[in-house]
This record gives sequence, C-alpha cells and structure tokens, in this order.
Amino acid sequence: MCGMSQERPDRSTTKKPAARPDASMSLLTNVMDHSLDDGYAEAAERKSAAGVSGLPRTLRAKLGLAAGLVLAAVVVTVGAAQARIAAPTLAKEHEELINRIQRGTAEADKQQKRVDATRDAVSKMQAEALKAHGGGRAELLALLAGSTQVTGPGVKLVVDDAKQAESSGGGPRESSGFSDTGRVRDRDMQRVVNGLWESGAEAISVNGQRLTSLSAIRAAGDAILVDNKPLVPPYTVLAVGDGQRLSTAFQDSADGQYLHVLQENYGVRTRISAESEVTLPPAPSLTVRTAKPQAGAAKADGTDTGKGTS
Repeated sequence: MCGMSQERPDRSTTKKPAARPDASMSLLTNVMDHSLDDGYAEAAERKSAAGVSGLPRTLRAKLGLAAGLVLAAVVVTVGAAQARIAAPTLAKEHEELINRIQRGTAEADKQQKRVDATRDAVSKMQAEALKAHGGGRAELLALLAGSTQVTGPGVKLVVDDAKQAESSGGGPRESSGFSDTGRVRDRDMQRVVNGLWESGAEAISVNGQRLTSLSAIRAAGDAILVDNKPLVPPYTVLAVGDGQRLSTAFQDSADGQYLHVLQENYGVRTRISAESEVTLPPAPSLTVRTAKPQAGAAKADGTDTGKGTS
C-alpha cells in the first residue's frame, strides 16, 4: 500500500452561493451596472466638490440665459405661425395642380378619340378605294400591308426572361456570343420574327403590336422597342398561318434552334402552341408613301381608261 498521503475530497455540507442567471452575459451586465462612464462620474464629483454648478450664478448670466430661451421660443412660434399661414396657400396650389392635370388628361383623351375616329374614317376610305380600283386584290393587299385586322389559325409563341435575370445589364447580344444575364434582347426577337416569316407566317404581332414590312425591332437600354413602342416581358408573338405546320417548321428552322439554345443554356423561357384561331389588330399608323398609275383601269361602263391607281 502506497504511503503517500492523498487529498481527501471536499465533502463539506456548506452550500455555495448559487450562480447569477446573467453570469454568462458579463458584457451586458457591466453596461447595465455602470451606465455612466467613470470619467464622467469623476468629473461630476470634482465639480460638486469645487462648488461649481451647471446653472449660471450671476445676474448677467441668468439674464443671458433667459434672453436665449425667449429668442428660441420666439423663433419656434414665428415658424409655426408662418407654416399655419402658408398651409392654406399650399393646399390651394396643390388642388389647382390636380385640377390642371385632370383637365389636361381629359383633353388628351378627347383628342385621342378624335384621332381614332379620323384614323377609322381614313382606313374606311382607303378600303373603299382599294375595292373600287384594286378588284379582288384589295383584301390581299390590306393583309400584306397590315392595314386590316386578321383572324385565323396560327401559333402563339411566348418568350420571357430567365427567372434569375438581372434587373439591369449591358446592351444587346453580340453576334459572337450571348450575355449571361438571361434577358431577352432585341436581336433575339428579330430572329424569332424572321424565323416565323420564313416558316410561312402570313401576319405577325408582338404584344399586340402588328408588324409590317416597315416595322423595326430595336433596343433602348434594356427595353425592346417595336416601331418605337416599348414592350415589357413576357413577349407574346401571334402568327397567322397553318398552325401545326407553322409551329413544326419554326422549331425545325435555324431560328427555332437558336431560341432552343437560349432556353437550354441561358434559362430564357419559351412556350409555343398551335392555335385554332388568333386575332391580330391592324397596324396603328400606316401612311401611303408611293402611288403610281395602273394601266387598264376600267370605267363603270366597262371601257378601258388606260390609267388607274395602285
């Protein structure tokens, strides 16, 4: 048996004081117990010992403090009075601005109705002139020019930005590569539209904007413009034609494969479906740029005048 002494375990029955619940929050406890910095406390004690008070003792100092308080009260009172006086004037000006905006909006709506009525009248006269001088080609000419509403079978193609697309990015994609922002660019929509034309579409619209032979798809920052009208995603493209055949031909074309690449590699969302009936509105502003006589126009009695219009 080893002769070395061993320390006996402490079995004292004296209870140790319980630990404070906030023992683990020493920093917070110190802040609460010493809310006043020690330096400030010492400075206050020195002033108290020296008999220095924060309030002025001399009559002159007291008068100066009173004058300052009176001046501050006067400034606050004058400011409140001016604000109260100006409030009715500002309210009146605000109401007048609202009335001017409402009158301007009403006048703009009235002018727009006149423009729409005049445009409808011009379109009607143009249609009558085409029927009178163009014979059976009038409807075909109106269809090709985009001056009339078109209803028939076709396809509906929806193109949208990727879900993770950034709110802002660079310019349109360059021909050598793509931007990885996942946004649909003007060049993408140009290829989509051209691919539909090549696949046999007879008429096309993008977000309700009818395309003609003079339509332009451009970019202004991140916005896509169709005939200078800004469009927002998703972009809904309607095309009139043989629905199923048009859909298959487009998806098999180079432009359809291009759109598939955007979908697979950049997250651009697309959806195409053949529709039994789609309706395309007429182009909003068409102007006759050229006109020339057409030989062989006939009079009402059937005689040939030798000239005509087209």
